[in-house]
Order: sequence, then C-alpha cells, then structure tokens
Amino acid sequence: MTEVIKNRYEFVVLFDVENGNPNGDPDAGNMPRVDPETGYGIITDVCLKRKIRNYVETVHDGEKGFEIYIKNSVPLNRSDNRAFDFVGTKIPEGAKDLDKIVKDAKKEDSDYDLKIKDYMCSTFFDIRTFGAVMTTFVKASLSCGQVRGPVQLGFARSINPIVPQEVTITRVAITTEKDASEKTTEMGRKFIVPYALYRVEGFISANLAKKVTGFSEDDLKILWEAIRNMFEHDHSAARGKMSVRELIVFKHDSEFGNAPAYKLFDSVSVKLKDGVDVPRSYEDYVVEKPEKSKLPAGVTIEEV
Repeated sequence: MTEVIKNRYEFVVLFDVENGNPNGDPDAGNMPRVDPETGYGIITDVCLKRKIRNYVETVHDGEKGFEIYIKNSVPLNRSDNRAFDFVGTKIPEGAKDLDKIVKDAKKEDSDYDLKIKDYMCSTFFDIRTFGAVMTTFVKASLSCGQVRGPVQLGFARSINPIVPQEVTITRVAITTEKDASEKTTEMGRKFIVPYALYRVEGFISANLAKKVTGFSEDDLKILWEAIRNMFEHDHSAARGKMSVRELIVFKHDSEFGNAPAYKLFDSVSVKLKDGVDVPRSYEDYVVEKPEKSKLPAGVTIEEV
C-alpha cells in the first residue's frame, strides 16, 4: 500500500432517488425515514456505509487488504479469531476463559494489542476506513477492541421535504392451497419516494489515519471510487433508481486542517430552480460551489 494520508478532507455527496425507498424504517412498516417535524427525508450513515462496503467487496474481492469485516453471513468472532491465529494464540472453540488466555499471552508479548490491531486494520478495508467495535477483543479486555476510523459520515437529509407514497400491489402467486381455492390474487403494499435529492457530509482525519488505522492514499482513491459508484451494483425494485450526482471534496494543506468544516459545507448550496415547486429530477436544482479564489487559505476544492 501507499503511504498514509497526510491531509484532512471534508466532502459533500449529492445523490437522488426516483420511485424508490432509499432507507426504510423497520419500526414504521418500512416507510421511508422522515423527520416528523419538518418532513425532510433521512438516510442513516449505517445505510450509506453498507453501500460503500458492498461496492468494495464486489469490485475488489480477493485483493489483499480489501476484505470486509462487517459482512453478511460471517460472524465477527470468526474474523476476530484470525487475528489470534496470526499472533500465535489458539482460542479453543467455545472458550470460556478468553480473558485469561489473552492475559497470559500479553505477559509474554508487550506489543500483543498493537499486533492484533495492526493485523485487523491491514486486512479489512472497512476497519481501516470507518473503524469498528470488535466484540471478541472487547470481551478479552484488549485495548484494540474499539478502533476509531478516520472516515466518518453524517446522516443524509433531503434538500426538500418528501411525501412518501404507499402503493398497493397485487400478485397472482397465492401462498397456500386454502387461499388458492378462495381467491386468484393477493394484495400487498410498498412505499416509494417519487423523487428526492439527498445531501450527506463527511469527514476524513489524517491524524486518526496516522495514529490508529493506517488509512492510505490508495484507500482514499478506492473510497472516492466506492462513493461515486455505491448505488451502481445495488439496484433493486425496492430502491428504485438511485444515483450519485456530485462528490465535492475539500482538501486541506495540513493534517489538522486550515478552516472549520462548517464553513466549507456552508459554501455549497443546493436550491430549486425558479418556477419549480415540486422537484422530479436533478435538473430541477441548481448547485452552487465556491470559487477557488474565495476558499480559505490552505484549502482546495476538487470534484472527484
């Protein structure tokens, strides 16, 4: 891998959904998430990180250092145990004295925690990027059980209030023999957002990359690649047409930054075009970005 990143970054992502449910709430019948006070749509950071993980797993499968820790059908303990194997500690299946086994191993090697943390960070892209709570290591009282990643996302919020629609659907495949004798179709419902443009803001800490996970320049390139394409391999009838429209990156000349993040975020505005009351496409919006000459000293803007 290339060297660890040396610059702080902030970034803004604009993405839209057409006739889909971008992030259903299981506690509300899978209705699209909405701020009840304002009507603005919400998408969680967890949802967006899942898309990034899925893209990296799909496109970079089998590449050394780009495995995914939080993934479907793979228990976290199984991945954690690979680190114990790497440092030469054998953990018997179903071991109840994990804490004692690890304490004994740490007495023999003062760098035990560091070796395990470095192994996990170097092996799994998402730990190196977003950090992780590694439950086995927490249980074993290892200081590397919680790793704070350099890349953090906020919640996405729609530019305008959304009006989720509940659509009634029918199917001709009947579930049971009894029902088949009484009816020829079954009814169902699904929620959609006819159209919405969402905005999410993110942060990248060079200091955490250097001190904790080793997030590198190569990792950064793949992160931009994954964000730009996070919906391209994730299409489904439920989510409709989702597309990343803009990725605007602010790069600082230094490790700790040259301007407050909020000032950079505030310099990017998204507004409806004159005469548009109900947006139904990306072309209904105007995106205004700061001129390079008006940016704070030591900050540059890039469109990836």
